[in-house]
Amino acid sequence: MQETDLTHADYDFVVCGGGLAGYCAAIAAARIGVRVALVQDRPVLGGNSSSEVRVVPRGSTTYHAGAREGGVLAEAMALERARNHEELFENGWTNSVWDLTLYDIAQRTEGLTLHLNTQVMDVEREGDSIAAVRAYTPSEERWSRISGRVFLDATGDGIVGARAGCEIRNGTEAQSEFDEPHALPEASADTMGNSLHFKTKDVGRPVDFDLPEWAHEYTDPAFFYEGGRRPNDVRGGFWWIELGKPWDTIADAEKLRHELTRHTLGVWDWMKNKDPELRDRTANLALDWIGQLPGKRESRRIMGLHLMTEHDLLATEPPADEVAYGGWNIDLHTPGGMLAATSEPTAAEGYILTAPAATRAYVGPFGIPLRSLIAKDVDNLVMAGRNVSATHVALGSIRVQATTALMGQAAGTAAAVSLRDGVPLHQISDTAIQTVQQRLLRDGCFLTGVVNQDPDDHARAAQLTASSETSFVGAGPDDEPPVALPGEKTAGAKQELSQLRSQWLPVAAGPDAPGVESIQVLLRNRGAQPVTVPVAVSPVTHVWDYRVTVPDSATAEVVVDPGDHWIDVPVPTIPADAPQSYLRVDVAASPDLDWVRAGRTVPYAVSAFEHTPGRLRRFGDGVTMSHRVSPPQPVHPADAAIRGAARPHRAPNLWLSEPTDPQPSLSLAWSEPITVSELQLSFPGQLLREYDRTPPLWRDPGIPANYRILVRAGGEWREAEAVSDNVLPCRVHRFEATEVTAVRVEFDQQPGGVGVHEVRVY
Repeated sequence: MQETDLTHADYDFVVCGGGLAGYCAAIAAARIGVRVALVQDRPVLGGNSSSEVRVVPRGSTTYHAGAREGGVLAEAMALERARNHEELFENGWTNSVWDLTLYDIAQRTEGLTLHLNTQVMDVEREGDSIAAVRAYTPSEERWSRISGRVFLDATGDGIVGARAGCEIRNGTEAQSEFDEPHALPEASADTMGNSLHFKTKDVGRPVDFDLPEWAHEYTDPAFFYEGGRRPNDVRGGFWWIELGKPWDTIADAEKLRHELTRHTLGVWDWMKNKDPELRDRTANLALDWIGQLPGKRESRRIMGLHLMTEHDLLATEPPADEVAYGGWNIDLHTPGGMLAATSEPTAAEGYILTAPAATRAYVGPFGIPLRSLIAKDVDNLVMAGRNVSATHVALGSIRVQATTALMGQAAGTAAAVSLRDGVPLHQISDTAIQTVQQRLLRDGCFLTGVVNQDPDDHARAAQLTASSETSFVGAGPDDEPPVALPGEKTAGAKQELSQLRSQWLPVAAGPDAPGVESIQVLLRNRGAQPVTVPVAVSPVTHVWDYRVTVPDSATAEVVVDPGDHWIDVPVPTIPADAPQSYLRVDVAASPDLDWVRAGRTVPYAVSAFEHTPGRLRRFGDGVTMSHRVSPPQPVHPADAAIRGAARPHRAPNLWLSEPTDPQPSLSLAWSEPITVSELQLSFPGQLLREYDRTPPLWRDPGIPANYRILVRAGGEWREAEAVSDNVLPCRVHRFEATEVTAVRVEFDQQPGGVGVHEVRVY
């Protein structure tokens, strides 16, 4: 090919790969103001989450209450649910509304150019840097040379890094290399496999299915029911339709696609025609869709400035250059997939949460360092997605899509800061990490070890007042949720104390706090004799403080007579200089007792159980157990909206109005006039449960739909903007720069009161 045959395009930042990692990187960087190209080899965005593959994005929220991922991903998920008539479940039902939602956000993002149906074929390297990528668009029979100053490899298979000559890892490391508990004794080329999904439709009458002669036939029930491949939801799926070894997930991709098709049809034939448990349930179901683009879990990994290992997932403190977080378990699928004796280990155990594989694999939330997203062998390459700098074991946790989306936004933000401020990528983790972290917080992301310290945020210097403030008193069995959360009826219905159970409750601290005089829990004795049970009440550092044994705990043994009783538990001493914090009530395991579940879930006051000796895990899908605290705790003041964190963590970090307030409002005032052109609001949207638990056309009741922004300029109030039909958890409002002395946001009344996690002013 001659140089004259190429179409030339030049950008600041070239993102290769349009899965959720690359997509979030491109949106984030363009919003900061750099010129971005997003090069994607498919006609749709979203990668494994798209309608071509249909893996619903999941992440830390599967294991940790209040850990749902924010930023660009949260924006897309909120918009998709509000627009989509289709129900979601784990795999198979993603439709084109999701594709269009991603496309719509991209089209509305200034400075972002999409190159769809365009495959990166080669890399031009000049010295220690990448100068350009060469790409081919088959639909236009066109070759392109796309140059840039910084590049992102989010291709999954690490195509850019490999073509640029970066050090690559493949397969599994030996335990002797990094002493990882999950690593195997010997290194191998084994990787996790690819999966194919299917979807069915209820046609209202019996319908036959004939297995093609070229498809694989299953006849052994043990393969499914003893091998961890139980087809629980007959409507579609399944992640365990997986193949890898002995094939290579890159070199043998087309062989794997064909073999997966054969096995997927065989699974449906088993369910439809052979399985005595499923034949009746599937009688009226017809095969509606079967994927032909397998979803990949693992291939190449590009080595960066830091290699994440299992030890990073077990760390108790985040790294100094934390730019994202993870919390999925160490989910290492069995090599071979359908050809192996059993599927993924926790599934093979029957998903018993206290079984050995499940307890060993449980990690997080943990911080992800920026250094693992910066290639060590090229000066201007960042990575995001499943090709980041991590061992096979660490990848088992960080490879899931919601986590890769956060890594993508982090990599895109770091690239944009590098370009804007002239900081070399290899120095940014040391010299400009606070700039990157503060920008991520500003853009709706959460970091476990960083709070808002943005010097440009005028809200931090404001005096905040509110029309009303709610105090916390606990929750009981007769409480009705203002609006039921998704999964409210089924989340953790079991109440028996089969393991130690814990309940977080927020309390106010400091010199003006009212103190805590009493705490009660509602216990049920199902037996005929009194039961004595140990309890402890502990000051804990945050909502993910999973230590069973905590210093300065107050302990006692309480007696529970037969029946239901509110039981007093001890109250620890809270230092006068302590910040607003949490207490946690722990009730020991007792086979004759129930801890009665509250009638509503308080998203920032949920419960846990002793998952493994000395360590807790969220109970159910996020459940509040019945408890009371006296006197009422003023944990939702107006200034909670400038505490530095836009979600519950070390405190609820939430201004919450009284439910009866007819017009809730939050006001900020300054002693001297300031110039304002931007107001940002973060609302308490659904952080508690995974995205696929939300129903069609869902509009989160925690997100105010209608409100007005007023500014006081020249001594008079005027309306700057009126908002209606909002569904986004983080809103940025821009208007003409105005010199003001106060800003007020007035909300329509809503059930349960109006909440704001954070307000920012620029």
